[in-house]
Amino acid sequence: MSTYPYIPNALPNIQQKMLDEIGISSIEELYDTVPQRIRMQHSLNLPDAIQSEAELRVHMEALLSNNQHTAQYLSFLGGGCARHYVPAVCDEIAQRGEFLTAYVGDPHINPGKYQALFEFQSMLGALTGMEVVTPPMYDGSAAAGSSLAMATRITGRSRILILGAIGSDRSSQLETFLSPAIDIDRVGWDPETGLISKKELEGKLNDKIAAIYLECPTYLGSIDTQMTELTGLAKKSGALSVVYVDPISLGVLAAPRDYGADIVCGDLQSLGLHMNAGGGLAGFIATPDEERFVSENPAILISGAPKPDGPGWSFAWCTFDRTSYIKREDTQDYYGTTQWLWGIIAGVYLALMGPRGLTEVGSTISKRLAYCRHLVSAIDGVEVKLPEAPCFKEFVINFDPTGLSVAEINERLLARGIFGGKDLSNEFPGLGQSALYCVTEQHSQADLDRFSIALSEVIQ
Repeated sequence: MSTYPYIPNALPNIQQKMLDEIGISSIEELYDTVPQRIRMQHSLNLPDAIQSEAELRVHMEALLSNNQHTAQYLSFLGGGCARHYVPAVCDEIAQRGEFLTAYVGDPHINPGKYQALFEFQSMLGALTGMEVVTPPMYDGSAAAGSSLAMATRITGRSRILILGAIGSDRSSQLETFLSPAIDIDRVGWDPETGLISKKELEGKLNDKIAAIYLECPTYLGSIDTQMTELTGLAKKSGALSVVYVDPISLGVLAAPRDYGADIVCGDLQSLGLHMNAGGGLAGFIATPDEERFVSENPAILISGAPKPDGPGWSFAWCTFDRTSYIKREDTQDYYGTTQWLWGIIAGVYLALMGPRGLTEVGSTISKRLAYCRHLVSAIDGVEVKLPEAPCFKEFVINFDPTGLSVAEINERLLARGIFGGKDLSNEFPGLGQSALYCVTEQHSQADLDRFSIALSEVIQ
């Protein structure tokens, strides 16, 4: 039997000890309950095994070298996962043995981890204007789904309204998460201004609507300037307002509670998380510290209290009996701790940046986005959509006048070392051949000038 040093417990004598411990003589006995007729009777058709760790490393690096990634190419991809700067201290803290696990452990053996998560919750609460913030959930869409489900339980109603432009992925996730128990309806938006139709909203609000769901900024990057009016209309009808935010925008945009949000949700990816091939995601929910919200919150909440026997504070679970860990099959929602490490990293990022730093990052993104929109608007043959709408981090470029598809333009940009924007032609067919372009603090003026020149060339 071959053994490989990079596979744990591969030595035959170690495997035999494990088999002896459970009272069987061979690994095959583990599969006795599987009928022979459905068991594979031959070896898998696999290439020869790599014999050493050094050879394996060479093999893997050769495979990885085939990738084209944002450290090599100038990237304008966004739509929920964008290239932000990750300070070195975020990676350093994340790699520490005290934190490097997705599993949170017990408060009595992991007090430092609980304190770090409590600090994260406190800082994000200050940004959103809320007192209660959950540790990280699976991703922003999961947080949005749980927020809307919370709203139906709080109000005792069974319908929600989704306002404005949201991405197809999130829309699909919400449909899957909420249907068929919860009915979903939509309220349109003006493709010229990006504004949600107040008239349509007023017509659809009634005593069956549990909540309205809206995003700030929207999936297309625009900021609806009617937020206070929209949440006010919902409140008049007895509905809650669930607002999805990009937390890095809150250094320059108002706290959601200030314009009437009842529940705030979003994703932490912009707060010190690497893109990780689209997987560095972690959702959160923030609410007021009111019993009606806390009692329906599906997450494990972390709270702190002064130590009774000396100075300092202790941190532990709060109202744990609400969660699926206790209620099991009787729970109305499910929650896991797989993303909690991301919360610690986001907390490190927020502590490092501070209020002034976060404002500087948000201001930098806004200025560079405005500069990029200005450059693109000067190019003959392309059109900046929603030109009058304030935007944050993302904006839409339409290529219909060029006669080229977004796919063709992106292929030409790729040949020049640039990842073009996310193709919207299937998600939003009404926008024609349009793409969503993302600009972050990582884009320098030289990067944006280079993109402008390249785009002018590829559309010819």
